[in-house]
Amino acid sequence: MSIQARPHSLQLVSDESLRGVLALGLLEADGLSGDPLPPAYLIERDQVVSRWQTTHGGHQPSDVPGVAETRALFHALSIDPTKHRPSSEALLRRVLQGRGLPELGPVVDVCNLASLEHQMPLGLYDRDTVRGIVDVRVGRDGEGYDGIRGQRVNLHQRLLLADEDGPFGAPTSDSLRTSITPSTRNLAVVLFCPANRATQNLSTALERVSDLLTRYCAARVTTVRLVT
Repeated sequence: MSIQARPHSLQLVSDESLRGVLALGLLEADGLSGDPLPPAYLIERDQVVSRWQTTHGGHQPSDVPGVAETRALFHALSIDPTKHRPSSEALLRRVLQGRGLPELGPVVDVCNLASLEHQMPLGLYDRDTVRGIVDVRVGRDGEGYDGIRGQRVNLHQRLLLADEDGPFGAPTSDSLRTSITPSTRNLAVVLFCPANRATQNLSTALERVSDLLTRYCAARVTTVRLVT
């Protein structure tokens, strides 16, 4: 994968307390078409889902590669992953229960497929709604936002992303303010990776996201970067 960076790509700044614990992957893309996903994607998605059901059906999620590492990341940040489940594990549980992946829109769907495959939580954001430098830190008392499902998301002592307007993303549930809509044309994707998986897995996961967005959403990937 050719790694590029546009002049005004997002700047992610991790709190010192997260160093050695969390690694991040950043991908930015523009030119999203918003068109429905083609039959070729549906075939690929169903093949991936079937493979996961065949390989891991009947097993505990904790036995699936990647799940224990992400849970350990949450525990290291004093977050209970059974109460605030990583989004990648939530997708896995759906698939192993035979419910498949949710259909939420082209961009979200292809990125959810990559998140399932690599068991790595990721956040999707309308790039045009994110303002200034993005701080990566643990939430303070009283912090939260309106989530994409209409619920209030409490971020006290939870890992989050915050821009000039406040918190907008987390590895569990993203905010309504920066959410992907049918009119979104510019995208930012942030992958949340345990530091001990970064060397082996993070670049591969980014490449998979890039591949899916390019093939199925007409995206032009402009930035791919690791933040460790």
